[in-house]
Amino acid sequence: MSGAAPASGRPLWLLLAPAIFLVLWSGGFSIAKLGIRHAEPLTFLALRYAVVLVVLAPLALILKPDWPRRLSQWFHIAFVGFLIQGVYFGMCYLAFNLGAASGTVAIIVCLQPILVGLIAPYFARERVSALRWLGLVLGLAGAATVILARSAIATESILGVLCSIGGLLGITAGTLWEKRFGSHHHPVVSNMIQYAAGLASTLPLALLLETLTVDWTSPEFQVALAYLVIGNSLISMTLLLAMIRLGEVSRVSSLFYLVPPVSALMAWPILGEAMPPLAWLGMAIAATGVAIASRRTA
Repeated sequence: MSGAAPASGRPLWLLLAPAIFLVLWSGGFSIAKLGIRHAEPLTFLALRYAVVLVVLAPLALILKPDWPRRLSQWFHIAFVGFLIQGVYFGMCYLAFNLGAASGTVAIIVCLQPILVGLIAPYFARERVSALRWLGLVLGLAGAATVILARSAIATESILGVLCSIGGLLGITAGTLWEKRFGSHHHPVVSNMIQYAAGLASTLPLALLLETLTVDWTSPEFQVALAYLVIGNSLISMTLLLAMIRLGEVSRVSSLFYLVPPVSALMAWPILGEAMPPLAWLGMAIAATGVAIASRRTA
């Protein structure tokens, strides 16, 4: 056994993946709000996906990974890309642009494990135990406490909430589709196909609905774009898809309960949004829920 592998037989990167994913993904909410200050939401997303493809193209030429051989494989990979990159991120960015706070978007998207828990037994052929349902409920209650303590939900527009719900449906469907129909391919291959699908679904809408104006000279915009390309698009998505393939859908999805409180914590230095004391209690409740939901049944 390799020295990098722990006694459980699982590689070290897989044990660290949830924590790395959580930090990078949670930071994306605050960073995205910084980015859309300098570019319209769909334009910003299309630019982000285009840069990702530019970064990945040389790697594909150097590594020469195997590409899908069947049309059905191409379709499944691209469809997951459409659901996550196009629907999920597109709707979340539109919600930000319509005035929704990052906490509101995060708490709505955090409902994903509930939907996954309801659908997974039928769609992905998994069993969700009563103990895991308890963990999911605690996680939701803790995340809601964090966001409500910051008074982020009461002042949102109806359109912003509806867009957030659309994003929730996108990430839920993408997670389930990847688990049911996903196949093992090189990360460069999967990412290139999925971000091409994301670009194909956002660029036409940006051309049709937006002015494509971008403040290229803003250091804030440059940092936001670099973070979202490297941290969210390349590292986070690769880890998320790997965890989905190697673990149960509902267990992986339970990580999303920690996204709202961690997002709130990171928004403090980034956006100047301080967390009230009650939010810390919510973080503890959410963490407890995730721990319970993540336990494997015998």
